[in-house]
Amino acid sequence: MNSKPPHSNEDRDPRLPDAAKPAPFSGSAPRPAAAPAASLHAKPGQAPPGGRPAVPPPPPSGKPPRSPRAALEPERVPAPKRRSKRVRHPVVIVGNAIFTVLIVLTVAVAGALYVGKQRFEAPGPLGEDKVVDIPRGLGIRDISDLLVREGVIDQPWVFIGGVLVLKARGDLKHGEYQFTKNASVADVVNTIVENKVVQHALTIPEGLTSGQIVARLLENDALSGQIREIPREGSLLPETYKFTRGTAREQIIQRMQQANRHLVQEIWEHRMADLPLKTPEQLVILASIVEKETGKPEERSRVASVFINRLKNKMKLQSDPTIIYGLTGGKGSLGRPILKSEIDQPTPYNTYVIDGLPPGPIANPGRASLEAAANPARTKDLYFVADGSGGHVFSETYEQHQKNVGRLRAIEKNGAPDPSPEKR
Repeated sequence: MNSKPPHSNEDRDPRLPDAAKPAPFSGSAPRPAAAPAASLHAKPGQAPPGGRPAVPPPPPSGKPPRSPRAALEPERVPAPKRRSKRVRHPVVIVGNAIFTVLIVLTVAVAGALYVGKQRFEAPGPLGEDKVVDIPRGLGIRDISDLLVREGVIDQPWVFIGGVLVLKARGDLKHGEYQFTKNASVADVVNTIVENKVVQHALTIPEGLTSGQIVARLLENDALSGQIREIPREGSLLPETYKFTRGTAREQIIQRMQQANRHLVQEIWEHRMADLPLKTPEQLVILASIVEKETGKPEERSRVASVFINRLKNKMKLQSDPTIIYGLTGGKGSLGRPILKSEIDQPTPYNTYVIDGLPPGPIANPGRASLEAAANPARTKDLYFVADGSGGHVFSETYEQHQKNVGRLRAIEKNGAPDPSPEKR
């Protein structure tokens, strides 16, 4: 038979090297072949001479090498940890949502406040200073609309927002306000909240009668209301009074009366000791005559001394302004020189006819005339007459007075008439 002997070379696997060929069966366990001596000196990963490649060393991590098949398989990723039941609780979820919303709202509000503050303090559109009257009873929206129409602001919601943020809604007051050029919304709000209303001034000159003062009050269109009656003569203090638009005329009258009472009482308490005056009312009467006799401040005390000396000597005062007041009833001047017949015409106020002081003031005197009447100059003068230049010349005797009158007549004859009537 052509049977092949066992373990012949034909049965070998041609793919296996000689070292990998199975050893012949000898009936006992095969012993491992001794490694060639040269392999002991081979470097890791380098094949020894004439032998099989050395087994590569294990990786530094100490893990065993993976097979090609295992290397192709994906690594197993550890399963994510499950969230705790507390985190997944509905209350926690709602709380997180609310917290997130609050953060977003906070950021939005902060941004809005920042932008609003910038616009609140930015220069406004007003091209020049302007006065705006805010009527009584307007609300915050009405006021903002009015300011927009007047060109003071151009962002009404910035005005409203600023007022609300400042909690000043209840502090918006009616009145007449002056806003400066390019005033910011902040400036506008502060002007209204601080009630910086426009102050009007009413100046009452010294020497006007109460009727003339009332006429001036009625002519002033910044005041309101009517005047029930003309105040008593001499009860109003000529002064400059400040007020806001819409102030009642009666209120101004009351202020003038109160100021007059305080001033007269103060001056009366500091009067000269030997005055021939018995009451503060007599002081006002004499001061009103002094006020109408001269317009020069430096002459007042000397003019007052003439009338004080005349009162002490039981002489008639002979003051021309008292004639005029008796003829007009306090309505004003005659508009012409006094006639000779009028000098002797009897009236309660004509001091050419009556003795002593008239029954009441002939005007409303100012502080200077009141002080002059209470503390006149120490003189012996009994007469005075105009000097032709707006002042007066004084004398102690009638003879000297007549010479002074003659000089005045000569001045008038030469074409330089005295602007004031003759004084005796």
